Amino acid sequence: MNDYVIRVLASPSDIDPQAWNALLAAQPEPSPFMRHEYLAAMHDSGSASPERGWTPQFVTLWRGEVLEAACALYLKDHSYGEYVFDWAWANAYEQHGLAYYPKAVVAAPFTPVPGARLLARNAPSRTLLVQALVAVCKEQELSSLHLLFGADADIAACTEAGLMLRHTVQFHWTNTTPSLSGTQASYTDFDAFLASLSHDKRKKIRQERRKVAEAGVSFRWSRGTDIAAADWDFFYRCYERTYREHGNPPYLTRDFFQRMADTLPDAWLLFVAERDGRPIATSLIALSTDEAQPLVAYGRYWGALERVDCLHFEACYYQPIAWCIAHGAVRFEGGAQGEHKMARALMPVRTTSAHWLAHPSFADAVERFLEREGAGIENYMDHLGERSPFKAT
Repeated sequence: MNDYVIRVLASPSDIDPQAWNALLAAQPEPSPFMRHEYLAAMHDSGSASPERGWTPQFVTLWRGEVLEAACALYLKDHSYGEYVFDWAWANAYEQHGLAYYPKAVVAAPFTPVPGARLLARNAPSRTLLVQALVAVCKEQELSSLHLLFGADADIAACTEAGLMLRHTVQFHWTNTTPSLSGTQASYTDFDAFLASLSHDKRKKIRQERRKVAEAGVSFRWSRGTDIAAADWDFFYRCYERTYREHGNPPYLTRDFFQRMADTLPDAWLLFVAERDGRPIATSLIALSTDEAQPLVAYGRYWGALERVDCLHFEACYYQPIAWCIAHGAVRFEGGAQGEHKMARALMPVRTTSAHWLAHPSFADAVERFLEREGAGIENYMDHLGERSPFKAT
């Protein structure tokens, strides 16, 4: 560590965007949600800000004037917007008269998408970054450190540093046709995708799509700078309404999406559902932005102003999957939770987070809990694997 300097920065604006994005692009699993533009928009729009319980303390590792490693660290005084749930841990601390908050989280705020979290030039720098994170937490007397939805290289570095691992399950669609020979190819069109499914799943999808079409609903899509300002405004109306219907204010502000339209437009794909010539619903999909990597789509947000049977499935699954096939995307990630997605051929994928707790007794208790929970996740994955929607090969 003698050759390195650790700097903790209070805002994404304190980091050179080109240096940060270049480091991200060098990762084996770069995430568009770790781009400097995305994180800066979260902070500058007030979506993930100290006032909302997200205090940035980005940890950077320098050798001379060269940025060797970096990560987006937030101090949190709650557990909202993380999607790896630790409320029970916080309650246990409180019951024993201990403070669980503030805690430290390495994550993309409000974004449960796996990908690189520890941006490093090489494995040794990544290991040093984890050590630096733990040192920062100890120095500030924080209860814990949580790295959420990390890439494989991140998890390896955290394991080497002695952090505990926690597994969850997501559902992803892949653009590959099953084959008896073991070879795989991309689907040629949506009908080819349907042909790969079992009879009952294929029939169900066709029925659901027919209901939407017979209700007089059609779709159009636009990407990047082609998304009109009026469409962004309509999307936000739908997005905000969906959150408030569930009794919560939306996590993200309208200004956040404006900043995305201004600074990272190519990362967004918008579907608009229309009936009788007027918009009634939207779904917003994120796209990978690194042209050196295969195209990946991420299901993010949806909302509707009118209720139409099966509209959610069409807007959030079938339209995006059809777009992915037509444009050569290799994968469509459906977001957190929801095993109903398997009926639409989004298959279970294990995701991993890493955790460090300062209190030895609580760390031991959590480690025992994670062992039991991990065994349950493995059984759950095995159970899901027996319910494949694809035809038997």
